[in-house]
Formats: sequence, C-alpha cells, structure tokens
Amino acid sequence: MVTPSDVTSTPAPAPKSLRPPGAPDEDLPRIVPRRHAGRRLTAAVALLVLAMVLNSVIRNDAFQWNVVGRYFTTSAVLDGLLLSLWLTAVVMVLGFLLGTLLAVMRLSANPVLRALSWGYVWIFRSTPLLVQLLFWFNIGALYPTLGLGIPFGPQFLTVKTVNLLGPALTAVIGLTLHETAYAAEVVRGGILSVDSGQTEAAQALGLSRRRTLRRIVVPQAMRSIVPTAGNMLIGTLKGTSIVSVLAVHDLLYSVQLIYNQTYQIIPLLMVATLWYIAVTTVLGVGQFYVERYYARGDSRTLPPTPLQRLRGQLATARLRLSAATASDARPVTGGDR
Repeated sequence: MVTPSDVTSTPAPAPKSLRPPGAPDEDLPRIVPRRHAGRRLTAAVALLVLAMVLNSVIRNDAFQWNVVGRYFTTSAVLDGLLLSLWLTAVVMVLGFLLGTLLAVMRLSANPVLRALSWGYVWIFRSTPLLVQLLFWFNIGALYPTLGLGIPFGPQFLTVKTVNLLGPALTAVIGLTLHETAYAAEVVRGGILSVDSGQTEAAQALGLSRRRTLRRIVVPQAMRSIVPTAGNMLIGTLKGTSIVSVLAVHDLLYSVQLIYNQTYQIIPLLMVATLWYIAVTTVLGVGQFYVERYYARGDSRTLPPTPLQRLRGQLATARLRLSAATASDARPVTGGDR
C-alpha cells in the first residue's frame, strides 16, 4: 500500500500569467543555436589575408604615400577629374536619349525602323571603342568639309572638319555613339521585361500607345533598367580614361602629364586610382537609392538602407547583451539549505 509520504511531489510550474517578466519558460526546452565552426574559421582566414594585403600596401614605401597626398588635390588633377565627370554626364544623358529612341524603333511595327535600329546596334557593338575614337579623330581625312544645304544639291554653309571637331568634341561624339548602342539594348530589355498583360489592360482602357509606354511600361521597366544603367554609368566613367589617347585633359591624362615631368609614375597612378574609387563609390550609393525608389511597387517592404541595417544590427546586439546580463544576474534555485 502506497502512502502519501512515499510519493515525492514535484511542484507544478507557475502559470505564465504569474511569472515575472523576462523569466524563462521552465516547461520548454532551451534552444541552442547551431555552431558554425567552418564559417568562423573561413571568416578568420579571410580577415587575416585582408590584413596582410592592407599591411603590404600601406607599409610599402614604393607607393610614396606622401607624394600621393601632395598631388591628390592639386588643381591639375581636380581639373582633369571635373572634365571626366562632365564627359561621363554628357555621354550618359545623350546615350540614353538616343538609346531610348533606338529601342522604340527596334520594337516598332515598321520593318525599316527595326532594320535601321538593329544595324546601328550591330555596327557599334562590333567595333572596339578605341577604334571608333581613332576613326572619329581622323574623320577629316574622309570628309575635309561638312556642309548644310539641299540633299544631293547645292550647299549653303560649309565648314572645315579640322576646325569643327576638336579632341573634346570628338571624344563626346565617339563615346556617345558607342554608349547609345548599349543603352538601346538595355532599354529594350527593360521594356520586354514588363508583362504583356499590362499593355493589353492599357489598350482595353483606351490609352494611346504613347501614353501606355510613358505611364505604364517605362515605370515598370525601370526596375530592370536601373541596375544595368548603373553599371554602364560606372563603366563610362572608367572608360573616359581611354580618351587620353586623343590628348583630352581628363583625369588620367592630367596625371600622365605630371609623372612625365616628375617620373613618379606609381604614386601619380595611385592618385588617379583613388579618385576613381571615390567617385564610383558615390555612384554606387546613388544607384542603391534609385533602385530602392523604383522597388516601391514591386514589394511591400523596401530593402533596408545601410544605416537602417546598421541600426538593426546594433539593436540586436543590445538585446543579446541584455539577455546575457539578465541570465548571469538571475539567482540559482536549489542548492544546499
């Protein structure tokens, strides 16, 4: 016969409503996160390699960082940087304006316009950029004079090509025509990425083709256009360095003029490299916010900005720290009486 004194009674856990705030659930098993030893080891090795590379660059006297600091903000370098930025902006604006026109022609029902657009893209994508720039720089050998008048008839105004096309204008023409071919394909791909049902719905509502393209198709196509356009913008900025072969005083050519006199090639090239890195970083940040702007209609929650992501990580770290502090300060139950 079992008596009540032979049974060891275990007190039932207190209801959740009677537990103090922050107390752990005694009736639930503790969840231990999975340990990733390989991930931590890989991160440690990567950080070690990065530290070694940075140390080899910073402490290498051959880079002559004092010379880099002395020439980094000189007037000649800044003038070359401004010319590179101006050339990039003009080429991108003109390239996408003409590229959008070519993309619309490529999608047109007119076979002549489609053929002309395809032929333009085919020619300028098949020819290296340096060859195009050299061709336009020597265009005077083919057309010594340019005139304005009646087609196949008399000309009322003529000008010599040598006096009209200088190095800077030649660089603008060559880069713009080259970027137009790529911009046309970027815009065409963005337009084709929009579901055809959007166009059919606009036609059912009685909207014109031009208004459908401007108000419905293009805003949705920008989600596909902006990432590629951002890459083209950065590529165009770096591609402007090729105009130094035409003696255009861009950033690279300005640096070359300096180290041709001082023979300090490595530090002057580092000056140009650091400026290109700084500008492309700013452009990359701008591209992120533009992509975030056009992602409003695609997802309910926008991707967090770097500042919001940093705030979230700091808040998570504070919560973990407070939880660890609370668990260490909690009194241990049981023990010797």
